[in-house]
Amino acid sequence: MELYELTLHELQDKLQKKETSSEEITRSVFSRINQVEDKVKSFITVIDKETVLKKARESDESGKFTGVTGIPYGLKDLFCTRGVLTTCASNMLANYIPTHSSTAVSKLEEQKGIMVGKLNMDEFAMGSSTETSAFFPTRNPWDLDRMPGGSSGGSAAAVRADEVIFSLGSDTGGSIRQPASFCGVVGLKPTYGRVSRSGVVAFASSLDQVGVFSKDVEDCAIVLKTISGYDPLDSTSVNIEVPDYTTYLDGDIKGMKIGYPREYFEQGVTEDIKQAVFKALKKFEELGAIVEEVSLPHSEYALPAYYLIAPAEASTNMAKFDGVRFGYRNISADNVIDMFCNSRSDSFGDEVKRRIMLGTYALSSGYYDAYYLKALKVRRLIANDFDKVFKDFDIIISPTTPNTAFKIGQQDDPLALYMNDILTVPVNMAGLPGMSIPCGFSNGLPIGMQLIGKPFAEGSILKAAYAFEQNTDYHKVKPDLGVK
Repeated sequence: MELYELTLHELQDKLQKKETSSEEITRSVFSRINQVEDKVKSFITVIDKETVLKKARESDESGKFTGVTGIPYGLKDLFCTRGVLTTCASNMLANYIPTHSSTAVSKLEEQKGIMVGKLNMDEFAMGSSTETSAFFPTRNPWDLDRMPGGSSGGSAAAVRADEVIFSLGSDTGGSIRQPASFCGVVGLKPTYGRVSRSGVVAFASSLDQVGVFSKDVEDCAIVLKTISGYDPLDSTSVNIEVPDYTTYLDGDIKGMKIGYPREYFEQGVTEDIKQAVFKALKKFEELGAIVEEVSLPHSEYALPAYYLIAPAEASTNMAKFDGVRFGYRNISADNVIDMFCNSRSDSFGDEVKRRIMLGTYALSSGYYDAYYLKALKVRRLIANDFDKVFKDFDIIISPTTPNTAFKIGQQDDPLALYMNDILTVPVNMAGLPGMSIPCGFSNGLPIGMQLIGKPFAEGSILKAAYAFEQNTDYHKVKPDLGVK
């Protein structure tokens, strides 16, 4: 087995026993990128190999291997990285090189993790397929004619294709969990406020959350511990203790109460996916958990409310991209107003323009109360539904997505694409932790199961996910990319 095929914790074990080195691991990862990147197209930017190997040698010289030390990883290309191109997959930022790194990236750097590149995404995280990238679509490693999900599609595909050992993404309405489901990897969105958003280019500030893609649950726990914690640079960061999440991974879930919401099995979910999740619930019962049906009655309103709140916040966040301070500037305009308009018209893609227009309309005088304010009230009702269930249950389990990965170009209707987030959006609306893990296959494509926890109870969903993972083999199955 090649080094790039191993998990983070397996590689750390080898590093601690001096059976390998960070340099050898990094060379193996670059070899894998050279083998498959032309097929998968996960990366927007691959950092110069010699520069990365120098950092790997520095990790080896430190002699201290804990957490992510010496482990190659990739970043969704909306994490600011000092001295490294950060594009958000947009022509607006095609040449933007930040002078600072995001807090999450700084935490990885402090542990001497090895960043190998920046990963493809939907433009400014606005999309569900990675097809709105201004540069190229990423392809699903299980079927290269299919999309990997979005907006963090490159981050999920890179992990599944073994091009990186783990990656970071962002999740506004399902942008970690949905691609994790489509690509058959572990993807976790923590509680809002658990991980700093400082230095992460914003889409919808009250919904965005930084999270992890990994090959298994233990790797996810290790990376989450590394990037979590209070940050005074982020006003929404919560100052509470961060536990060692690996201590939850004991496989013992006897007596754990699991609810499955009936509404999440009705929202156009395919029969294969329903049966895979029900089979998983039976496995939890075999492991000693108590499984019962619950109701989240306002779930049907989550998607329309989300598509008022998220575009409204996006229209505000996108206002800074005006061609003046940074980003693309149209130099042919005769005056400042035309320069603003032309710079934005030239560089933003259709989906970004669509969401700016929707959001600006929802916030406009005369429509704020009718649309945006009403959506905020619905958001409160959705959060109340979760609060009620969590009085009696430890976690909630549902399908992650209503369908498996679709073919590139198959869904050209924006509303059809938006429906892919119907099962993940409510979790963001309530600010809860949620993760997706593999739980089966349909016609050779992965099926994801979503685990939802109480606020700041990431340990509970990691505990349940680990127990399931240790008693199944879905996470061990890998796609054949035709490369030996």
